Amino acid sequence: MPKDRIQEILALAKKDKVAFIDLQFTDFLGNIKSSTIPVYKLEDALERGVWIDGSSIEGFARIHESDMFLVPDPVTYALLPWRNNVESGRVARFICDVYTSNHEPFVGDPRHILKRTLAEAKSIGFDYYTGPECEFFLFPKNEKGEIERVSRGNGFYFTLIMDEAYAIKREIMEALQQMGIESETSTHEVADRQHEIDIRYDQALKTADNTITLKMAAKFIAEKHNFYATFMPKPFFGISGNGMHTHQSLWKDGKNMFYDKTDQYGLSKVAYQFLAGQLTYAREITGIIAPMVNSYKRLTPGYEAPVYVCWARINRSAFIRVPKVSRGYEDKATRLEIRCPDPSCNPYLGFAVLLKAGVEGIKKQMKAPSPVEENLFEFDDDKLAKYYINKLPASLDEALKEIEKGTIVRNCFGEYTWKRYLEAKKEEWDEFRIWVTDWEIDRYLTTI
Repeated sequence: MPKDRIQEILALAKKDKVAFIDLQFTDFLGNIKSSTIPVYKLEDALERGVWIDGSSIEGFARIHESDMFLVPDPVTYALLPWRNNVESGRVARFICDVYTSNHEPFVGDPRHILKRTLAEAKSIGFDYYTGPECEFFLFPKNEKGEIERVSRGNGFYFTLIMDEAYAIKREIMEALQQMGIESETSTHEVADRQHEIDIRYDQALKTADNTITLKMAAKFIAEKHNFYATFMPKPFFGISGNGMHTHQSLWKDGKNMFYDKTDQYGLSKVAYQFLAGQLTYAREITGIIAPMVNSYKRLTPGYEAPVYVCWARINRSAFIRVPKVSRGYEDKATRLEIRCPDPSCNPYLGFAVLLKAGVEGIKKQMKAPSPVEENLFEFDDDKLAKYYINKLPASLDEALKEIEKGTIVRNCFGEYTWKRYLEAKKEEWDEFRIWVTDWEIDRYLTTI
């Protein structure tokens, strides 16, 4: 990092009365990890990085190759509003890239994987923009500190409820704004206690950084109010789950390359090829953008989460939707909305595989199928076959088999991370497979 840039950051930290620095990164499961240093070590961190033991991080290095370094990205500097005590010293954070002991980017770092995929898109002339819509539940805690997982069900979409959760959500948005992160909108979602905050549309690396920051802010601020924020895809049976619908487009020299005013849907040839790529590889990438056992409790017929691999304008049961945009803003706002992702995914890896699939569609000049505007939940198998509509994997096990036999995730992640991701997720599936659940006890214990 240039000396003048380092001095600029040091001066900013001094002006902000920072006492400690949180150096943040994610493991490939999407968990935020952090190493804290006193501010007097910041110059060293900016110049040469900070050592960590990579063998202690899920999916990172083995014992004999564990020496790694965190290298702060200066554009991610921000004060943490919930740790903003001037008297004891403020805390700032940087999001970091992970490097090996040879000072080369670590191939298993999710942020590096996204950067590498963005560079591939850039090599054919495109910048990838995304806008994630993050849904979550806010549950109160009782006097024992236990989470009260209760909900009155669905039917609360856009309802104005001036309760403590409303104040928490407002505080989350204010905290993000103080950190330089713009959120587009905030709504009460379909289910009781369910909420959504949308991250402002921007370049994918920035929105991935902002997504992990939103999840962190939600948890810290909810805790302050004796609530718990969960991004678990499906906390309840029979009630809507948490999604992370992601809007996406490709740009070149300030121009939206997805827009064509002569097309019926306003989509360009590039947009159709990108869309075709994501549909073609949908089953392969599902295990990354819906990565948990619980994710597949959300991806079931009857709710807004998609099950069928097709695209449409109005149809919210489709895998990809083309939202209508305000007249006069078509050249800026034309985009594709992919509805499968949920907020348990690592946004760096999620955006990387979405982009990789779309770019493959462009490189191979794939042709998109016709849109399907009918209610897909009413289709039987014969009608699905007639329209050449595949289903998404029905379980994590099925999704992992698609990753294992496919090429997109393997090429996107590289051999190292591809193997370790499968190892970790197979272990999760095996643990779930042999676990005796409450449902089984309730159903079978006294009836057999």
